[in-house]
Amino acid sequence: MEPIPSFLRPSGLDGFVWQEHLVGEGKPIRIFLENGKVPSMIFRWPPWVGKTTLALIISKIIEADFYLMSGVTSKKEDLKKIIDQAKINSQYNKQTIVFLDEIHRWNKAQQDTLLPYVEKWVIILIGATTENPSFTINNALLSRARVFVFQKLEHQEILLFLERNLEKIQNEYVDIKISNENLVLVSKLGDWDLRSSLNILEAAILIRKEWEITEQDILKAWQKAIYFDRDGEEHYNIISAIHKCLRDSDGNAACYRIQRMLMWWEDPLYIVRRLLRFASEDIWPADNNALLLANQVYDAVAKIWMPECDVFLFQLAMYLAKAKKDNTAYKTAIQTKQDVIKYGNLPVPMNIRNAPTKLMEEIWYWKWYKYFHDDPSAKDQEHFPDELKWRKYF
Repeated sequence: MEPIPSFLRPSGLDGFVWQEHLVGEGKPIRIFLENGKVPSMIFRWPPWVGKTTLALIISKIIEADFYLMSGVTSKKEDLKKIIDQAKINSQYNKQTIVFLDEIHRWNKAQQDTLLPYVEKWVIILIGATTENPSFTINNALLSRARVFVFQKLEHQEILLFLERNLEKIQNEYVDIKISNENLVLVSKLGDWDLRSSLNILEAAILIRKEWEITEQDILKAWQKAIYFDRDGEEHYNIISAIHKCLRDSDGNAACYRIQRMLMWWEDPLYIVRRLLRFASEDIWPADNNALLLANQVYDAVAKIWMPECDVFLFQLAMYLAKAKKDNTAYKTAIQTKQDVIKYGNLPVPMNIRNAPTKLMEEIWYWKWYKYFHDDPSAKDQEHFPDELKWRKYF
């Protein structure tokens, strides 16, 4: 018996009930298909929203040869074989689509091999990536392709797909029954992932004891599939969101995102390190205890570790959210860096240089230095080089 996600894969745009901003009436990809001329494209982010399916539909509509390659396992040699066939196809006005999944996994040299064939339309490249193309794909290749950003599926879109295909599922599994309420539950538990919802439904069908699928069957079949790209852009999106939530004193949203990171096996010490930074960047000197608590939480997390250390992180996040805010330390870091870049290696004033040798004393190292404990007026002596006299950072 064929898996549900496989036999329900749409074969045309009519069955492709999502990404309306790309394939709806008057939208770019539909226009390309109506004109019969499809450019090379990059399908970007997130996973499991129909990038491969849409590429297959495109190839079917324009009657192109379709080759699936993986950015992880495929090599330049594999591409060469495809190019040889594509050159033959072009003699008979037949187009060739190369779908390169995880294109960001190919290095610069590998990506460069695609350039001449994309430029001369020997192949239509469709690259799929969960990463930001600006950072992971060569500029030369990007300039020869259209970038289309896919969107996460709403549960209503997943529900619509399930409703449209319920009869097919019932025929495949001998007329199983499922209520509309439970179908809605399946659509929501997929966490914006159609394939996950279909897998949950399939598992529920297999473990059910009666013909009708119950809510309990669905919950048993549910496997959490929280999306968190630990090594990619989403990782930085979430940690950035935590910082901004704390800055705006929204501890609730910060704790939610901390939990999301923890549930996808993020190193809790990484999270504490970011909160340590926040305690100085956005709080000191308004609250001197923030950095002390952050450092204590770091030690506690290192001692206890997961899963018990999660409460330490939430305790710290709540404290930082409620604390008064001040970015003096951060502004000082920025301004001092700007001065170093602008003025370069300015000399230390002679009066505050050390004079460990006789020669240094003779050339006025340490001359006119005032020792504060003997002369309180020493606080008024110049410590900056001439170019930065009277500079005040805080």
